[in-house]
Amino acid sequence: MIRKDDLLNGNFIFQDTEGFLFGMDAVLLAHYPVLRRCDNVLDLCTGNGAVPLIMEPAGRSMGVHFTGLEIQKSAVSLAEKSVAYNGLGESIRIIEGDVKEAARLLPAASFSLVTVNPPYMKGGHGLAGESEARTIARHEVLLTLADVAREGSRMLKMHGRLAMVHRPERLPEIFAELSKNHLEPKRMRLVYPTADKAPNMVLIEAVKGGNPGLKIDPPLVVYNEDRSYTEELKRIYGIKEV
Repeated sequence: MIRKDDLLNGNFIFQDTEGFLFGMDAVLLAHYPVLRRCDNVLDLCTGNGAVPLIMEPAGRSMGVHFTGLEIQKSAVSLAEKSVAYNGLGESIRIIEGDVKEAARLLPAASFSLVTVNPPYMKGGHGLAGESEARTIARHEVLLTLADVAREGSRMLKMHGRLAMVHRPERLPEIFAELSKNHLEPKRMRLVYPTADKAPNMVLIEAVKGGNPGLKIDPPLVVYNEDRSYTEELKRIYGIKEV
């Protein structure tokens, strides 16, 4: 079933309830990098276009343009429908294609910012019996971390930035792949479900050809003890108190 969801930023998004629905990781990724005037942004693994649609209002007055690249035709159709519904055809473009072929589909070294919410799990690890769309989004069956780092670097201008959300347990591999592709990690933020739990997400920003030096941002805690959102999460989601 196709449903229309309010992103609470003036934009709406269409999603298939039987496919892969965007989650908190996409929202946090969309708010992590600071947009700059005239940024040319490429969102790899864009799915139904959640990250560009969330980021777009922040870049509206600065001439920021977004391109989303997605391999699944059904997700591309939903992203295009959302872009058209919100009247954002001049600021968001959706391309159907394989991230591994990004440099063939789009001009290399032409983007100032690449965002990516890649598959987290290797091979078949994870839940069994899920839909093909969810499997592709969650598991490295069509795209690996090495592919993401390589193509992200190819698409970036020198000193361009790559922002990624991933799992903390894969940090050593993430840093190794970024370094191999001349992407220097400059910022990192761990995301904790509650203050007393281990982190379950990590946000990373790397710079192509950047100098060494990693800044650790303050931890981001999602829930209070009573399972209500923390004040920072409310601000990120645009939730206003009644």
